[in-house]
Parts: sequence; structure tokens; C-alpha cells
Amino acid sequence: MTKQQLERFQKILQEKESELLQLVRNRDEIVIEKTPDALDEVQRAAERELAIRNLDRESRLLREVRAALKRINEGSYGICVYTGEEISLKRLEAVPWTAFCIQAQEMFDKNEAEAIEVFEDAIAA
Repeated sequence: MTKQQLERFQKILQEKESELLQLVRNRDEIVIEKTPDALDEVQRAAERELAIRNLDRESRLLREVRAALKRINEGSYGICVYTGEEISLKRLEAVPWTAFCIQAQEMFDKNEAEAIEVFEDAIAA
């Protein structure tokens, strides 16, 4: 990967990080509010549950983006954290924060629990 490509990916990731930080900071939708109407309370609980799931997804993506930025700084960006093989430029264009080559990702899609464990280990490193 050229220095120019790496700088472009770093810029994309930094912009994504800023966008996700804004989303994660907005937690107004998960505030518990009591209402006298039981139906309204059920509706708000369902909305809150959806907001919590979205917050969880955005937080996980933020961790992935930060891990990718860390890999750029360490010089290992574009290398699969599982196989050690180079991640294709086409895959990085589609998912710049990916930590896995397509073969590893396909394998992990079959066994999601193992993928989560490997990814968490990669982030912690």
C-alpha cells in the first residue's frame, strides 16, 4: 500500500470516528421517562431498546475504527490480524476499518463467537 493510499484511509477513518463520536454522545433516546399511560410507556420502552441496540452497534464500530487507526500508527494496517495475509485494497475500500481478510471474515461469519474473541484480542493488543 502506498503512503498516499494509507493517508487517504487514515483521513476516512478519522472522519468516521468523528461521526460515530457524535452519535455515541447523543443518548437522549435511552432516558427512562415515566408516563401515566401504560401504552405510551410500552412504546417508549420499545424505542429505548432500539436506541440501545443502535448505540451498542455504533460503539462497536467506533472501537473497530479506533483499532484501524491504531494499526495505521503501528504500521500493520491492511494486514489481517488473524492470518497475517494482506487485506485486498478492494476490501479496504469497502470496509476501511476491517481487521480481517475476506477468507478470515467468511470463516468467522460461520462462527461469530470465535470472531468476536479474536477481534477483542486484536483490539486489546
